[in-house]
Amino acid sequence: MSLLEVRNISKSFGSNTAVDDVSLTIRKGQFLGLIGSNGAGKTTLVNLISGFFPADHGALLFEGHDITRQSIHERIRVGIARSFQLVNLFDQLTVLDNVALTIFSRQGKTRWLWALADRDSAVRDEAVAVLRQFGIETKAAMLAGAISQGERKLLDVAVAYALRPKLLFLDEPTSGVSTREKAPIMDIITGVVRAEGITAVVIEHDMDIVFRYSDHIVAMHQGTILASGTPDEIRRNEQVAMTLLGTHVNHEG
Repeated sequence: MSLLEVRNISKSFGSNTAVDDVSLTIRKGQFLGLIGSNGAGKTTLVNLISGFFPADHGALLFEGHDITRQSIHERIRVGIARSFQLVNLFDQLTVLDNVALTIFSRQGKTRWLWALADRDSAVRDEAVAVLRQFGIETKAAMLAGAISQGERKLLDVAVAYALRPKLLFLDEPTSGVSTREKAPIMDIITGVVRAEGITAVVIEHDMDIVFRYSDHIVAMHQGTILASGTPDEIRRNEQVAMTLLGTHVNHEG
């Protein structure tokens, strides 16, 4: 069953066409990997879906409703959220308060935003529960700017998750962390996402991560979709191998 339908979406910046007549269906419960070289259009496509840029042409349907002209905040309300490649946290607030702030915002308690969690035990309890899900509850009282890069990545996703999205975009969730940290971070993220039935799209340059954790992969090249399929189908795709992976498909055996 489809959650999001992207219909013939295009976006240009001056003479540069970043996304060129892209159509895509994201199904409920998918963990989709979005791959492509720098400039392929991945981030622009996510920006179009999440509302950071308006589309020049095309339409976006979320759960059957047209969201093409909706604002970022309207899209958040219907259930679309994202984490960021460059972690977007309040470094001078505690880890707990970063999550609590998001919960206050989600609940429309804007007048309480800077009073934070001490004023609302229900919000505080929910924030602690979110941190526990992501394995960083012991860091709750620390300033966000003082925790490790891997923990910051988890906190960034936890903040997006606290919006209770139906569709979660993960922008380079393992960038800037050591190789040994990547799998544990992804294990935690995918564990939460799958347990909660959230549909997720991960933009990631680490192909090992993409092929290990995705159940479906979309490959982009020069603003268009080059291929779409299961990890095995993408691995066997000659165009993807040549264009994105820099290899040849071995058809023997």
